[in-house]
Amino acid sequence: MDEMSAALVPGTIVRHPDQPEWGPGQVQSNIGGRITVNFRHQGKVVIDSRRILLVPDFDA
Repeated sequence: MDEMSAALVPGTIVRHPDQPEWGPGQVQSNIGGRITVNFRHQGKVVIDSRRILLVPDFDA
């Protein structure tokens, strides 16, 4: 897991770079690079941080 992904702690608001229609999501957990995010318009999704780099959203 890289530094950026390790910084995504529960409560962090993020966006999926390839799925903007999902809207902002709140990180629920980050265990071993598997990040569970509850997206506003998609629901709960588990992201593999080795494949997708979630983008923190400080304006949400």
